[in-house]
Amino acid sequence: MPATSIEAINEKVKKESEFVQKLFHEMEKVIVGQRYLLERLLVGLLANGHILIEGVPGLAKTLSVRVLAQAIKTKFQRIQFTPDLLPADLIGTLIYNPKDGAFTTKKGPIFSNIILADEINRAPAKVQSALLEAMQEKQVTIGENTFKLDEPFLVLATQNPIEHEGTYPLPEAQVDRFMLKLKINYPNKEEEYQIMKKMAITDKKISVMSVVSPDDIMKARKVVDEIYIDERIEKYIVDIVFATRDPEAYRLKELVGLIQYGASPRATIYLSIAAKAYAFLQGRGYVVPQDIKTIGMDVLRHRIIASYEAEAEDKTSEDMIKKIFDEVKVP
Repeated sequence: MPATSIEAINEKVKKESEFVQKLFHEMEKVIVGQRYLLERLLVGLLANGHILIEGVPGLAKTLSVRVLAQAIKTKFQRIQFTPDLLPADLIGTLIYNPKDGAFTTKKGPIFSNIILADEINRAPAKVQSALLEAMQEKQVTIGENTFKLDEPFLVLATQNPIEHEGTYPLPEAQVDRFMLKLKINYPNKEEEYQIMKKMAITDKKISVMSVVSPDDIMKARKVVDEIYIDERIEKYIVDIVFATRDPEAYRLKELVGLIQYGASPRATIYLSIAAKAYAFLQGRGYVVPQDIKTIGMDVLRHRIIASYEAEAEDKTSEDMIKKIFDEVKVP
């Protein structure tokens, strides 16, 4: 691509990404540290991809999503997933009116822009499958009628990795619908101290202003689509994904037999879009190989299924992805 075209995209990115710092400023009024989480939430928002957040209780997963929704002038719904939740509680139902013998549609909480599916793995399979259509097709079917969901529509789901009692592991088909899976760790000592200073007050209320409109998000998404990605970097993405399916072809003999199933073509698509969104956040109109490496773990960690042999050797999908990124030639 000519340098002038890249300069033009850079200018567009500079103009349309002005709201990013405002968003970070508002979110950081409440959230201390967790820059990784906040950045990835914005990548999901800009790349039109759902996010699964995994971490032990108390790491501000739910709070971060709520603060993001407050900083955007948009509709937000928190849905607490429980074992007795029904699909109708999520998407809505038909209500019979005995006066005229007609059915009217009562829409459920899924009809919003940002959905926080809290502790998603606590709901049974039929509820999780009701969420699938909304996540993939951006529509909901109630009775014989199909309703389009408003854009932007984003599902941000949380799950707790340490509790197994009363939980239902997400089916692979649903996990694959999430663009990113984030693993949140404890804050460092200094961040923990700042959290205590800021939050250890019984009547603490921090007001978060709405600084971004849905229109800003939709405009930014159009610019993200225009971000330049070189053909060599596109081939690098394909190599990374193919290395998860056929490690031997990439001289990764130590991974042979450790991966039961590699990443699907959806991983290739999502890795490309997420890298563009990440470049946008950095104020660049082009993707560099480091963008792929930075965002790659979040796109791939839930798409690689380790074999029994890998589990016996105590190897996780993350270990294998790291090996692939270390070994596959960077353009």
